Amino acid sequence: MDIQTKRTNSSNPDFINLVKELDAFLTIRNGESDEFFSQFNGLEDLDNVIVIYLEDEPIGCGAIKKYAAETVEVKRMYVQEKYQGKNLGVLILNALEIWAKELGNTRCILETGTMLPEAIRFYEKNNYQRIPNYDQYIGVEESVCFEKRL
Repeated sequence: MDIQTKRTNSSNPDFINLVKELDAFLTIRNGESDEFFSQFNGLEDLDNVIVIYLEDEPIGCGAIKKYAAETVEVKRMYVQEKYQGKNLGVLILNALEIWAKELGNTRCILETGTMLPEAIRFYEKNNYQRIPNYDQYIGVEESVCFEKRL
């Protein structure tokens, strides 16, 4: 497999198209909760985006967004379904963590949902630890929040 990783931002058309696929997937998986979660998934302020390509075709993405001093939030992680299970999500996440460190951050945080058990397993396998829900996710039973010290 000829995989390339590209650093870009949220104006990248490949990223925008991948996020549309992700949003369609999440609308189905999140069910009635989708309206709540989708309000926090805008593309504004995403200056640090990774898109991965297989043979020049965009197949996955992820982003980091400044959250607090030395902390970024991982956002919009996605690998097209036919490419899942091939460690491409790990490639994206590692690239984001390297970029976060280069920008002077020491911690990544993120939120995922109980309706995405494969995402929960993925973050746990990649050394993310569960933390109390933060900000808008406090008290939201479907939310699971994680952190990783870099």
